[in-house]
Amino acid sequence: MKQPTIRDVAERAGVSKSLVSLVLRGSDRVRPERREAVLRAARELGYRPNAAARSLSERRTRTVGVLLNDLRNPWFVDLLDGLNSLLHDNGLRMLLSDARLNRRSGQGDLAGPLRDLGADGLVVVGTLPDPAALEDIAARVPVVVAGAREAVPPGVDVVAGDDERGARLVTEHLIGLGHRRLAHIAGYGAVGELRRRSFEAVVRAHGLDGRARTEPSDMTEEGGHRAAVRLLAGPDRPTAVFAVNDIACVGVLSAAEELGLRVPHDLSVAGYDDTSISRLRHLWLTTVDHAGHEVGRRAARCLLDRLRTPGNPGALHLVAPSLEIRGTTAAPRG
Repeated sequence: MKQPTIRDVAERAGVSKSLVSLVLRGSDRVRPERREAVLRAARELGYRPNAAARSLSERRTRTVGVLLNDLRNPWFVDLLDGLNSLLHDNGLRMLLSDARLNRRSGQGDLAGPLRDLGADGLVVVGTLPDPAALEDIAARVPVVVAGAREAVPPGVDVVAGDDERGARLVTEHLIGLGHRRLAHIAGYGAVGELRRRSFEAVVRAHGLDGRARTEPSDMTEEGGHRAAVRLLAGPDRPTAVFAVNDIACVGVLSAAEELGLRVPHDLSVAGYDDTSISRLRHLWLTTVDHAGHEVGRRAARCLLDRLRTPGNPGALHLVAPSLEIRGTTAAPRG
């Protein structure tokens, strides 16, 4: 069956092809009654615009490349939802690429596939191994970094949660419950460093730095488990552990169970990110709501602004976190 064309829509609506084009592009130069006539004709005919042809005529693909550091991180799901909802409302579609898989395949230019597809802009989600590689990309298309805090080239916006404030909230919560032997399972990159430094600053301010411990991890469940075993197997174990993210926190819960420690009776545990994992009823983690959906929406807004008015200086946009107190933290026993 032959697909309807823009000429068919124009004939059905009784208008010119150029007016149909204006309506389909969302122009505000068309009277409401004519706009409705065109849209009604398009619906009746089942007309769908040819995206490839429109891209050639407008010299835009109406797509946004999204380079994701790691598809396995559930916090990115909320961020992508916020990002895509605003992009979709503005007639843009996401093209998703997994930087981790690109690195494993030996591909040096991580954003190359997205540029080859002619994306109008790029959103980098999460920490990349070489942020300096963005400089060449940012010279060609608008770029926004979401959910990371590494240094970026001029002209690139960064949208992220306030990691220092979030780590301070959860550490103050544990100290407020009465815990004096605290530990932090830290992560990597600028985000991990900000959370670790904030934890250490709070315990130092309360005079507890001599009893606090920090263990490194790779921010995975396995890494959280290994770090927790190192912390909990000794004689002077902490009574509260703050993990760098919810995934590592699940590893802490597994280690506690293996060592016969009850949470929160024997050990309080807190995570970060407020992912869907933390809200599972059999886990019900105390965690920091990292406002992933809002980070995504603000990143989309920054990119839309750059598409309309390119060339503005880059800026840092921080979204305020909040503490979600659930069932894994309580006052220390005794």
